[in-house]
Amino acid sequence: MTIPDKIYPRTHDTETVYLKNVITNPNIIVGDYTMYNDFVSDPVKFQQNNVLYHYSINQDKLIIGKFCSIACGAKFLFTSANHTQKSLSTYPFPIFFEDWDLDKKHVASAWDNKGDIVIGNDVWIGYEAVILSGVHIGDGAIIGTRAVVTKDVPPYTVVGGIPAKEIKKRYHDDTIEKLLEIGWWNWPYDKIQRFLHHIMNGEVDKLYP
Repeated sequence: MTIPDKIYPRTHDTETVYLKNVITNPNIIVGDYTMYNDFVSDPVKFQQNNVLYHYSINQDKLIIGKFCSIACGAKFLFTSANHTQKSLSTYPFPIFFEDWDLDKKHVASAWDNKGDIVIGNDVWIGYEAVILSGVHIGDGAIIGTRAVVTKDVPPYTVVGGIPAKEIKKRYHDDTIEKLLEIGWWNWPYDKIQRFLHHIMNGEVDKLYP
């Protein structure tokens, strides 16, 4: 399955983009058909406006799966937002190495490295939600409006609040296992098209060939 080359999925709608087609940063990896909607700012500027404190010195990555839906204003905060707690001070002295006669090569010691942000497939991230560095979100999860996600979210789990906590599972465990096994988001376009009615109607047992 290949995502169309176009940036805007819908005619006359410039607020919604296929995110993969507007990303140029090699440390941001986005799957096919994942979309971002922004009615406040230009959605084409997602990597500038929504992926924050993401400096190349850290080599941390934002990895987003296929068929995700990301709402307006969602933010992804990376390692450099985490002032180190190993120091007696929260002030980032190593950043200002010139003023404090410090070695430039130790600038990254100003923060604690939390690692990549990894978003699974078919994840819905709500309006102005914030995902912190090091967080992994499982397939099919839903992140509530303005939630602040500080820890991993299991597949097909709905979370919300500050900090985000589990609200409910979307399905029973056996259904979740089936969905993860099927992984319909990896199917070729023609197969998804053939089974789309069952996907949209929640008929998991009809997704088996």
